[in-house]
Amino acid sequence: MSAILATEIRGTVTWLGTQRRPVERLEIFGEELAEMPLTLAGYAEEVHAGETRPSCSRVLALHPRGTEIRNSRQLSVVSAEELAEVAQGLGLDRLDPAWLGASLVVSGIPDFTHLPPSSRLQGPDGVTLVVDMENRPCQEPAVTIAKATGGQGKGFKAAARGKRGITAWVERAGVLRPGDALRLFVPDQRAWAPLAGLRGAAD
Repeated sequence: MSAILATEIRGTVTWLGTQRRPVERLEIFGEELAEMPLTLAGYAEEVHAGETRPSCSRVLALHPRGTEIRNSRQLSVVSAEELAEVAQGLGLDRLDPAWLGASLVVSGIPDFTHLPPSSRLQGPDGVTLVVDMENRPCQEPAVTIAKATGGQGKGFKAAARGKRGITAWVERAGVLRPGDALRLFVPDQRAWAPLAGLRGAAD
């Protein structure tokens, strides 16, 4: 029996993009794409591509900064619906996904940022992305948004909390295009029982 459960939930790719090397520190330089060919190392032109990466602040509890580790954050995936909520929280009509360094914007999947780790998103040609974990808000988008809007990015971290999307890596190569349907697969297991206690101890 498969350990991955197929659901009838499907999202739609509404935007594709890539993040290039920033011109300045703490600034994001993203651009829209017409299609995204993916290998097991991610999208070749993306700053986060590669089968390995140097560890960062997200995993300091595990590894000294800069340690070579498996790259489980090749892509940044955000929800169209959550992106609209973040924009509203900032008093903006819309947020350009390029300001966030997004790789994909997906519509139609509820509570997207909290998808279970190890969930899969599979495209029409079999291309498959594996959810790593929630992508916590950081300062770079705030700086980029503020520059683009004349100062309205300062509250980004608070507005995007719990709505920043997920990081993901490529399990099966293929090509993504705007309009593609992504079928959601989730791990076929219950939530880990001690987790509630761990979260309570951390509060």
